[in-house]
Amino acid sequence: MSNKRLFDAVENQLLKFPKQDMFGAKENGSWKTYSTVETKEIVNKLSAGLLQLGVSGNDFTPEGSDKIAIISNNRPEWVFTDLAVQQLGAILVPLYPTTNPLEIEFILNDAKAKYIFVSSIEILEKIKSIQPNIPSLQNIYSFDVIGETNHWSKITALANEESLQQVETIKKNIPVSHVATIIYTSGTTGVPKGVMLTHSNIYSCLDFTKRSFPFDDAPKNRALSFLPLNHIFEKIITYTYLYSGIGIYYAESFDTIADNLKEIKPNGFSTVPRLLEKVYEKIMIKGNELTGVKRKLFFWSVGLAEKYDINISGGLWYNIQLAIANKLIFNKWREALGGNVEYIVTGGAACPVNLLRIFNAAQIPVFEGYGPTENSPVISINRKGKGGSKFGTVGPPINGIEVKIEDDGEICVKGPTVMKGYYKRQDLTDETIINGWLHTGDIGVFEDGKFLKITDRKKELFKTSGGKYVAPQPIENKFKESPFVEQMMVVGADRKFVGALIVPSFITLKEWMKEKGIPFVTNEDAIHNPKVLELYRQLIESFNEFFNHVEQVKKFELLPREWSIDSGEMTPKMSLKRKVVMEKFKDAIERIYAGT
Repeated sequence: MSNKRLFDAVENQLLKFPKQDMFGAKENGSWKTYSTVETKEIVNKLSAGLLQLGVSGNDFTPEGSDKIAIISNNRPEWVFTDLAVQQLGAILVPLYPTTNPLEIEFILNDAKAKYIFVSSIEILEKIKSIQPNIPSLQNIYSFDVIGETNHWSKITALANEESLQQVETIKKNIPVSHVATIIYTSGTTGVPKGVMLTHSNIYSCLDFTKRSFPFDDAPKNRALSFLPLNHIFEKIITYTYLYSGIGIYYAESFDTIADNLKEIKPNGFSTVPRLLEKVYEKIMIKGNELTGVKRKLFFWSVGLAEKYDINISGGLWYNIQLAIANKLIFNKWREALGGNVEYIVTGGAACPVNLLRIFNAAQIPVFEGYGPTENSPVISINRKGKGGSKFGTVGPPINGIEVKIEDDGEICVKGPTVMKGYYKRQDLTDETIINGWLHTGDIGVFEDGKFLKITDRKKELFKTSGGKYVAPQPIENKFKESPFVEQMMVVGADRKFVGALIVPSFITLKEWMKEKGIPFVTNEDAIHNPKVLELYRQLIESFNEFFNHVEQVKKFELLPREWSIDSGEMTPKMSLKRKVVMEKFKDAIERIYAGT
């Protein structure tokens, strides 16, 4: 494999398939596109301007190279900045817009960030409040026009012929082994760790993924982007699109995704299971509003889809019925996604199997993949084509890497995709990469000798007081297949039995209460209603049949509100912060075990 630098994507696109819509975004209410030629010009001017400001790769070492931070929503300017910083051999340090000020302060000081780009006034104010505590930070630049704040166009205006020529010289000498980005993983506990990923790491990963999935060169295709670009999942997808000639359009916000899908009519997009669950919930709400024959047809179709298996034919009669359901019902689902979706790639957390069945049956192909930031990130992905996917797994490992399961079940990976290490933390690097093998901390098995299945996090396994190990994730994922369960966390470490905190799906619960003639006043009132509690007891009993006695949920507590990033229980990639939940809801947990 011939390695490339990430910024070579622009020249690669100019050579193979120059586009009028390399990028697209809404500006003043209408879509504005940037061609490959325009992108090259903007990026080179931004590089040249940064060079004039003293930004440099210096000796092309992680410590010596300047760090440029960015906190922004998804937009073309985000990628322009990434490309421009790379072209100088400097290192981009991206942060989530939702990151709290104390964590931002730690990251900017740890990286010694020289400049920072922000998108909005809210983020600007957040940075200004901690700026006196970050001695390395020389200036803040904004993408939006915000009062007297330096707009990023002031940097491009500094470019001249001499600095543009210098940029071309620097670009030629940047090795593929150089660190392209340091991504600080928020994690669920402790101080953020800076994952150093080189051009070679990320390019190898996108090249292996592009060939394995596969992502074909498709210069007429479009993709919609809305997952945070500072996360490696969306970043790898972005560069895969760029190297495949696929135009990237940015959703205005999470609230406008539905409208933007209809406007752009993308061929694909990446997402996390939580968003797919929300889409499905909205579809089911509309289904519940139907009456008569339309309602019967809707639920008949969903019932068929729930039995769908991508690898096993349901037989002639089932296939005929499913074809009818697709023509009468599921065609409307596809239209709501723009009508052109050929793939949806999901990752970051386990996708409920029932959703995979239903969406794929509805001819909306959803492919689940897996990988940590430390592997750039893809380890495995379900594939297009016959025999390449299996529901409930994260697919076969991508071609080009080695994957093994240790005796304790831990998934380990080896190959050019494995990170350079943790920035300034050789101790943690040595604990994580042993003899070239990255220890992921995830527990898994191979099904059919081919498909990787994640069963839990190594650190999340716990023992009951009886000394029996319990893996919480499979239990939680199974229960979340119920339309009545929005979120769930299994508890029971050093306790006599397994318990659970459950956040009901209040949309579904309200509908059920209405059908039963039970008045709904508030969430708080509903979770204490005896009939509601009995509903959840019966649900628990029905799902317990899928688990061994020691894994069965004996008691539970219902909670009145959803866990979220803003309230602190979820990481930005929608992973549960178990220790935070344990602390916040310790009273509820104690009620579960009261008297035991």
